[in-house]
Amino acid sequence: MDILATTTPTDDDCGAEVAGLEHSSEAGVQHCLRLLSNAGLRPTRQRLALGQLLFLGGHRHVTAESLYEEAMAANAYLSLATVYNTLNQFTEAGLLRRIAADGIKSFFDTDTSVHPHFYLEGEDMLIDVADGLAFTKVPEALPGHEIARLDVIVHLRRKRMA
Repeated sequence: MDILATTTPTDDDCGAEVAGLEHSSEAGVQHCLRLLSNAGLRPTRQRLALGQLLFLGGHRHVTAESLYEEAMAANAYLSLATVYNTLNQFTEAGLLRRIAADGIKSFFDTDTSVHPHFYLEGEDMLIDVADGLAFTKVPEALPGHEIARLDVIVHLRRKRMA
């Protein structure tokens, strides 16, 4: 499930400090700086602000729109386009995993390991499936190709009452 975090970036673009991050320690900020640096990303004010929302609150699934709403609530004034661009940069750098649950909306998962998900139709939620799903055989890749990743999404909907 999503865990909400709050942050407010300063006007400083060095990424070393974020104002209003009362519940995050300096160690948390440094952790975020290391994540970005290790991924080869310059820790801009925008990346640091969104990185703290994403990576200091525990494992979560977000959409660009939900992360934008969190950033606005935290007085991190970023455009929706900046949020989309940053999520795409984080995904390309291997910090996030994109999951297209319904073919229209993408979720971004902070857990980049291979694991299955439940998608709750009508509730627009993505939830990790508890341990226990096993594959006995994965198909062979086509000649000249390799399997880049495996996504398993189990779509659920509420039962209709008779």
